[in-house]
Amino acid sequence: MAASEYSTGLESVEAESQYLHVLSAFLAMEPVDSVISLARGCTGGSITDNVQRFLWEICVKSAVNGNASYAKKLLKRLINEVELENGEVLDEVYEEYALHMSAPSKENILVKDNIRITKFISFLFPDGSYEHPSCPKSGKLVIPMRCSLNMFEGDTGCSIWPSSLFLSEFVLSYPDLFANKSCFEVGSGAGLVGICLAHVKAKKVILTDGDLLTLTNMKLNLERNRLNYDDELLKEPGEAQSTRVKCIHLPWETASESKLSKYRPDIILGADVIYDLSCLPHLLRVLVALLRRPAKRESGSLETEDRDTAQDGRSSPVVAYIASVIRNADTFNAFLVLVDQMDLSITDLTGELKPPLELLPYMHSYDRSSIRLFSISPR
Repeated sequence: MAASEYSTGLESVEAESQYLHVLSAFLAMEPVDSVISLARGCTGGSITDNVQRFLWEICVKSAVNGNASYAKKLLKRLINEVELENGEVLDEVYEEYALHMSAPSKENILVKDNIRITKFISFLFPDGSYEHPSCPKSGKLVIPMRCSLNMFEGDTGCSIWPSSLFLSEFVLSYPDLFANKSCFEVGSGAGLVGICLAHVKAKKVILTDGDLLTLTNMKLNLERNRLNYDDELLKEPGEAQSTRVKCIHLPWETASESKLSKYRPDIILGADVIYDLSCLPHLLRVLVALLRRPAKRESGSLETEDRDTAQDGRSSPVVAYIASVIRNADTFNAFLVLVDQMDLSITDLTGELKPPLELLPYMHSYDRSSIRLFSISPR
């Protein structure tokens, strides 16, 4: 059943899009309060039978992410909200909640063993943007992401962080910056940015992470999104690259300059990589090696490619785009000092290149205003 079927009697197109926002928020596992708030917005503030039926039948009963714990929390909050308003809860909603209550609880297992769940991140292109190069015919790009709920306790690489959402919006908003370019991401985590780079037709997408479990999860996400990739760990020495997406195990502490010099990207990206003071020297060393342009091409190398050239015959400059929430001023200031010491130039592009398309309007937990976008280049 389509979301628009629940907007019967609501004449505006906006009403239909509001129901889509509710479904998108549920599939992205937004806080249940946000889902209920969006549902209220569909009917001017009240939780009608229509809203209850939508949350039950479309969001919970037909849920494709299979996270029973989250569905149970939503149903409980829905019942509480309706009862507080002295409304009548639909029998189907009570029955669905009873089914979830009788099922074995897996919440403790989820926290203890870092079991992965699937979020569906829906990038919703606003009306009037259907001619935009990255806009699908349906007007939405839905990306299933296998990730962890345990964001702060040892499973950070498998979580979806705000800056990765911002950088994904940035890629989708400015596809011409990345199309036909070789893109290299440091600290790719769950792989959301890389999937968006593949969507806008980047010539090569190199995704890296220093944690092997995170890298394994990233590869599963690429497979979920029907992207073929080269696996460096399974590749025989001298074997040629066959696909434009590549996964690399790259601990910053041990990455050699000779290895990094082979990749020669046009664009480097990083989301929320400015977080640990002890890691910053290693991160900057990696960035310097990737930003440095070799004097000449290494003939016969399978990893090197000529960069795009300008009309005057010179190669276009290499640039790194780093999106970050500034959580600790001292850590960020230390990063700026290291940037200067390594003879790099950093520019705050937040105002100039803020993604013009708000593709995640339903995601109340995502605060775009808290994120800054920087470009880093050689002086």
